[in-house]
Amino acid sequence: MKAITLLGSTGSIGTQTLDIVSEFPEQFRVVGLAAGRNGEMLAQQIRQFRPQIAAICDETQLPIVQAAIADLDHPPTLLAGEAGVVEVARYGDAEVVVTGIVGCAGLLPTIAAIKAGKNIALANKETLIAGAPVVLPLIQQHGVKLLPADSEHSAIFQCLQGVPEGGLRRVLLTASGGAFRDLPVEKLPTVTVADALKHPNWTMGRKITIDSATLMNKGLEVIEAHFLFGVGYDHIDIVIHPQSIIHSLIELQDTSVLAQLGLPDMRLPILYAMAYPDRPPTDWPRLDLVQCAQLTFREPDHHKYPCMQLAYAAGRAGGSMPAVLNAANEQAVALFLQEKIGFLDIPHLIEAACDRHQSQNRSTPSLDDIIAADVWAREHVLDVSHQLTI
Repeated sequence: MKAITLLGSTGSIGTQTLDIVSEFPEQFRVVGLAAGRNGEMLAQQIRQFRPQIAAICDETQLPIVQAAIADLDHPPTLLAGEAGVVEVARYGDAEVVVTGIVGCAGLLPTIAAIKAGKNIALANKETLIAGAPVVLPLIQQHGVKLLPADSEHSAIFQCLQGVPEGGLRRVLLTASGGAFRDLPVEKLPTVTVADALKHPNWTMGRKITIDSATLMNKGLEVIEAHFLFGVGYDHIDIVIHPQSIIHSLIELQDTSVLAQLGLPDMRLPILYAMAYPDRPPTDWPRLDLVQCAQLTFREPDHHKYPCMQLAYAAGRAGGSMPAVLNAANEQAVALFLQEKIGFLDIPHLIEAACDRHQSQNRSTPSLDDIIAADVWAREHVLDVSHQLTI
């Protein structure tokens, strides 16, 4: 039985991870749970999965959790705040820590888990994008595994099994195209939050759904693929694949192309990261190629999706620039979700932050540098957004 800790337990990744634990009770047990602000759901999860330790990042929710589990005979150690989440990440005998915390908030807990010798099932792409200069050396130093738990990088990782060193030529990341893939670009100025949240294929959290609509999610995945697999940016491409059946592909030096296919179900990459190298049998719906009928592909429209090019540029700049890109995107998306800016303001705010940061970019940033860049980028976006009108 593999012991796991789950960070971001009440979010989309977290609840699907716990669905897997429920389905495979003989293979997984929960050591720790950490949530953001949903105290009621965390309390329900504690009652069901009986972790040894749990934390709620929003300290105002702690009394709610305490009251809801007061009758348990053996309640877990219960903590609150960011420090509490970090303590959960490094606690006990968990072999794998699933990082489902949204955004750069997952960076410090992930570092704590690595230093404690835990393997990481990485569902939080921003942690590596912002923190790779710090995270990757720690992975090497502590000899732990970094296993991708999002669909695209899991697909690449699966395709690479058995490929000899030097055999990889190119990575192809597939993108659904998000809510606006079939909308003419001239109509984007008037789209609403509700429009952007109507993803055609996947059920995800609000932030990542907006990232899918801007295709920033693919830009961020390009940077993540660069760090995960050591591929240069000139050898990472994005292709629109509306059916979301092929989750990504690799091209080998001999021109062979390998792909990983499956129905759009986030449980598949999460399970692979949790169980690796095993493949437990499931009774989940199976892919029927005849029923799929056809798989189609097209080149992404850079006029519709300017965030992709911003991400490539930030990745090539390196240093602290990806942290600025990521933080500026998080803040801009938050403002859009609050209906304080328009949809097309998102890339403009990100570009303004990256442009301003160029002269301050640190080529080999420390953790403090990355955190400072993250804070600065958010403040810059807020300052510039005050000059915009919806």
